[in-house]
Amino acid sequence: MTGKPVKTADMNKTNHPLDDLIRTDRIPHIWCPGCGIGTAFSACLNAIRNSIPDLDTVAMVSGIGCSGRAAGYINLDSFHTTHGRAIPFATGLKLGNPALNVIVFSGDGDLFAIGGNHFIHAARRNMDLTVICVNNLNYGMTGGQAAATTPFKAKTTTTPVGNPEAPFNLPLMAYAAGATYVARWTILHARDLTLSIQEALGKKGFSFIEVLSPCPINYGRRNKEKATDTLRKYQEKGIIKNNAHPMDLEMNFDKGIALGKFVDVDRPTCIENYDKTCRLV
Repeated sequence: MTGKPVKTADMNKTNHPLDDLIRTDRIPHIWCPGCGIGTAFSACLNAIRNSIPDLDTVAMVSGIGCSGRAAGYINLDSFHTTHGRAIPFATGLKLGNPALNVIVFSGDGDLFAIGGNHFIHAARRNMDLTVICVNNLNYGMTGGQAAATTPFKAKTTTTPVGNPEAPFNLPLMAYAAGATYVARWTILHARDLTLSIQEALGKKGFSFIEVLSPCPINYGRRNKEKATDTLRKYQEKGIIKNNAHPMDLEMNFDKGIALGKFVDVDRPTCIENYDKTCRLV
């Protein structure tokens, strides 16, 4: 037999539809088997592609944690910042270049524990940001400690007999602080999540989307819950209640978890108010 051998590896190679938006040189990613962050990240990438024609106008900012690695994988301008400071960095980007579409993609520990005060004031100011919080109910990267979102009685490395504290109601906090768009989905509802992110990207003001995601290695293992168990719980306990009042959105899987879009209002953004009151004509 003569001739050049066939390179079967090249023949079988296929490109992922989102390859051009991913820094493929950094793949494989660090996320654990069964983790839902990749699904949330994929939904975000699809939403960006579907809603923003000029990708040079997009910047993603994240803090520290499992979800924070997304900024390092996206093939757009991105910033992997210090713990809890994603929103201040994003605020600086938006103020420096108001034409940017600035997305904050981070986790519940980063955004609502050390970063909680930044979240409140960015929502109060109505900064024109899209904030996506992947909520896996614990500090997944650093060992599975209890977070501000850990459900009552749930087990973590720092609450081995059960969490004695009530978790934050994240949509309620966003609403109370002044967010103009508030929604919650799970990674099982990937299509709804993608459409929600698209809607948030087109909305002026502070948009917030909570994304419930499994953490089978840390949270799931300690609470005897496999990733498939978590997805089944999302299916059975997730109830779509668009326009539900944020007061009724507590994190209690025994009662059921409300999903959907809860807030969609309009008010002047931080930059619009600044232009009206602070700049000399």
